[in-house]
Order: sequence, then structure tokens, then C-alpha cells
Amino acid sequence: MVDELTPETVRERIERDDEFDLLDIRSDEDYAEGHLPDAEHVTIEELEETVVDRDWADDVVVYCYIGQTSVQAARLIDEYGDAERVASMAGGYDAWDPLEPPTGD
Repeated sequence: MVDELTPETVRERIERDDEFDLLDIRSDEDYAEGHLPDAEHVTIEELEETVVDRDWADDVVVYCYIGQTSVQAARLIDEYGDAERVASMAGGYDAWDPLEPPTGD
């Protein structure tokens, strides 16, 4: 089953240094402009090709730009990956608190 987490919950988990995979499935350009701390960039197309072969953490959180594609990606991981818990971040990157700047590489 796929859960939906608020951006605040994801922030708290990052600040607590919880162990989980955080996936940004937006485009290369969007990721380059900024992303959440410690997020791994994997496009939805790459995810579709590698979901079965990846070594998933027990807990995975996925986000996209507004939260729609991340639900699809989370369902894909839930169905074909070996993670125990999978969640999508509600509202996506667009809902992240703009007062705290995201990281940009």
C-alpha cells in the first residue's frame, strides 16, 4: 500500500536523519534547479527500467513537481520493488516550504 506524507513530515524525517530512500523523479532540468536534501534523482522512465533490479531501502519516499507522478512511481515501487513501505510526498516539490531553500548542485 502506498501512503501519502505531508512535506512537513518528510522534513521532520530528514531532520531526524531517518533512514529512507528519497527519490526525486522530476526532469533533469527541474532537479538541477533545486531538490530536497539528500534526494536521489531518478526519472520516471529510469525508474520503470530499474525498479525490479534496485536494492531498495525498507522505506522509500518519492516526490515529483506537484505530487501526481510520484503517486504512480510509488505504486510502481510498491508493486515491483522490495521496499517494505513506500510513500508519495503530497503536493510534491511545489509544496515544499519556500522559506527554506532546497539544495542545488
